[in-house]
Amino acid sequence: MLQEHASIQPQQEPSKAGLSVAIRAALEAGRRIMDIYTDPAQDFGIERKADNSPLTLADKAAHASIVAMLELTGLPILSEEGSCVPFAERSQWDAFWLVDPLDGTKEFIKRNGEFTVNIALVLGNRPHLGVIYVPARQELYFGEPLLGAYKVGGITEWDDDEKLMQLLARATKLPVEREDKDAYVVVASRSHLSPETEDFIRRVQLEHERVELLSSGSSLKICLVAEGKADVYPRYAPTMEWDTAAGHAIAACAGRQVYQAGTNEPLSYNKQDLHNPWFLVK
Repeated sequence: MLQEHASIQPQQEPSKAGLSVAIRAALEAGRRIMDIYTDPAQDFGIERKADNSPLTLADKAAHASIVAMLELTGLPILSEEGSCVPFAERSQWDAFWLVDPLDGTKEFIKRNGEFTVNIALVLGNRPHLGVIYVPARQELYFGEPLLGAYKVGGITEWDDDEKLMQLLARATKLPVEREDKDAYVVVASRSHLSPETEDFIRRVQLEHERVELLSSGSSLKICLVAEGKADVYPRYAPTMEWDTAAGHAIAACAGRQVYQAGTNEPLSYNKQDLHNPWFLVK
């Protein structure tokens, strides 16, 4: 087994060491984010990227922190806030880290707590393991095929002396059985539904006696399905690969499916165009 923080060779099956590094990286990034989020004198240093999406000091701090830790694995890193890597170079990668240092920047600016740190290890064109940390809620989601998917509450740091199995001992295995089994729960915005999403909900309402809607921000929407709090998350709106890879891995490890809308094909990663097609999580 690889030692923690040792390099991970692309030709090798990633061990639990990769998951441990990703968890520590996510928690440290969460700490950096919260230092800025809770500073009453902080204006977040909001900038606008080329696509007019917001960029804050927290995005930058989280990116720098994550890259510094993941570089120790020896694998390439593709981050939303990193430099653009040409497809000619990326297409040669057998394994790489796919990162969104602060998913839900708009939620961060609104101060509603629904923002996450997303880290995934991608093998070929599929996410192998994923880590999602919700700093404002101190909640950690993670998944790895041999271990399954888990959630840990009340966590802000992970002592270097604590082993992965000790973390698993205080984690909840996903999915968790929902008490109210009568309702079919759909993750979707209550106030801004696309026509395609509205059509999807109408079809579901014809199939189920009682349908309820849940609303959430960032990659938490995928986590709700992985956790068992929701049955399906239809996404008929633009997303990028770094928005979904970590959640995709966690959902898959929880026995859920993430596939392109209208097909049975799973989402593919490290494409020439990093935009995702419309998809469903269920």
